[in-house]
Amino acid sequence: MTKNLPGLRLASTVLAGVMTFYLAGCSKVEEPARAPAANTTLGTEIDDSLLTTRVKAALLDNIDIKSFDLKVETRKGDVMLSGFVDNQAQIDHALAIARAVPGVVTVSNSVNLKGAPTTIGTKIDDTVITAQVKAALMADDSIKSADIAAVTRDGIVQLSGFVNNQPQIDRALAVAGSIKGVIRINNEMRIKN
Repeated sequence: MTKNLPGLRLASTVLAGVMTFYLAGCSKVEEPARAPAANTTLGTEIDDSLLTTRVKAALLDNIDIKSFDLKVETRKGDVMLSGFVDNQAQIDHALAIARAVPGVVTVSNSVNLKGAPTTIGTKIDDTVITAQVKAALMADDSIKSADIAAVTRDGIVQLSGFVNNQPQIDRALAVAGSIKGVIRINNEMRIKN
């Protein structure tokens, strides 16, 4: 039975990727049809979704990394890791794990160190801020919010992901900055190639 474990992990990873892609398509509110970004095909988008799932699975498999504090986004094989971790060794380890996943072309590091320990109240406040930032980004029609990840730590909001242009970055920063409780914004967003 243990001989089939790697095959079972691969099958479950692929299945999770397909389900994630399927469910993401099913949960969308009606949006106007839009063409994929230049030089991006549906096949590339599917490959990127599967690659994101594989990297997340590899991080989850590693007990030394608190992968729930990391966001993973992929664009044309370029994997971006963002979020907050406890120490530099965790960043280095996460980068090494992501680079080892087959299909990863490059890995971009947008991970920050947490700093001082937080209280339960601060964690709850950070969760509320993150939810408010995500809701505000979704409500703004000029921002392609599905491509932007938000995470908050001690009132510092980190926005990451791949967007179409600089005005989207500027608008996302303005929207996030308007949320009560936001102390600072770390911009880790990049313009799609």
